[in-house]
Amino acid sequence: MSSNDHAAVHVHRDDVGARMGMWLFLFTELLLFGGMFILYSVYRYNNPDAFHLAAKELNTIIGTFNTAILLTSSLTMALSITAIQRNNKSLSIFFQLLTVVLALGFMVNKYFEWTAKFNHGIYPGGEQLLSRESGEILFFGLYYVMTGLHGLHVIIGIVLILVMTRFTAKGIIRQDSYVKLESAGLYWHLVDIIWIFLFPLFYLIT
Repeated sequence: MSSNDHAAVHVHRDDVGARMGMWLFLFTELLLFGGMFILYSVYRYNNPDAFHLAAKELNTIIGTFNTAILLTSSLTMALSITAIQRNNKSLSIFFQLLTVVLALGFMVNKYFEWTAKFNHGIYPGGEQLLSRESGEILFFGLYYVMTGLHGLHVIIGIVLILVMTRFTAKGIIRQDSYVKLESAGLYWHLVDIIWIFLFPLFYLIT
């Protein structure tokens, strides 16, 4: 086997290891949110009426709009990977930046939604919330913890994608070496999938 063959094998093993490492990381993230989903299910089972009443105070229109934003961002992230696979560097960068813009739009909407709740005293420790029954307090406690943690993951995703954009611009990510961008895409898809579960749990309770 020539030295070139050895180099090719070495790169291949690195790529496989990177992908496996990313999948293991995503698995731990699923365990984290999975535990929260189980906790939510238990509390909802014990307080169905209170959860239903509290959910009516969330803005379903904003939640739906944010869902559409994240689904679109998953598409643009996938298109950025496809573009670099086709050796179209500028198009890949465009789709990466568009993904970031969509993610920022999601966070802006979430900021206004949270601000509206805070202005009405509906936040952990707020007098308005503490005056309600325990089931509603639990609902909003879970709402802030779970959507807040998800928002943190969105921010991390934005930073990660911007790093990938810089790598693409510098030629570190290219047609024959795009596993970093692919891993960032997997992370972003996980962020979107988590929201797809959060949206009906909090906004569409019947």
